[in-house]
Amino acid sequence: MERHALVGWLAGRLPDGWFVGPVEVQADRDEILIVGEVAGPELPAEADDTARRAARVARIRRFREETRELRMQIAAEIETVDGRKVAWAARCEGEEQSFTNLSLPVMTRLRLPERLVLDTLVDAGVARSRSEALAWCVRLVGRHQAEWISQLREAMAHVEQVRANGPR
Repeated sequence: MERHALVGWLAGRLPDGWFVGPVEVQADRDEILIVGEVAGPELPAEADDTARRAARVARIRRFREETRELRMQIAAEIETVDGRKVAWAARCEGEEQSFTNLSLPVMTRLRLPERLVLDTLVDAGVARSRSEALAWCVRLVGRHQAEWISQLREAMAHVEQVRANGPR
């Protein structure tokens, strides 16, 4: 299912009140991640940052538990039509937690200099394995090159749009 169609379908399918606005949909070849903003908890004005964070985390946990059965049903509907697995995430005032994500192996060929980088991270205790070290490197690049990656994704979306509007 195309992303825009899925966002529209979800707008009609998700129960009212689950989220305070439209959901975000992120996807790759294997998985669809549905992210929704849940309403923030009401706290006394004197609540400190620790209490506020604890309340946001608890609100996300409550959402996860209360909606589990219906989320699984909706995910199964999408998976039947689309073939990709569905994961969910909830966000509350900047705090975000994902549930039921896939963790897939990705094969790569690395030469000695790249393997030495991974082995250094393992030997230093930054990661437990080369696989975990590589995932750490990918997260680091994603964090520090987020703007460039975002621009690249926008350019790719434009290419997809041009292709879709081209001759059949």
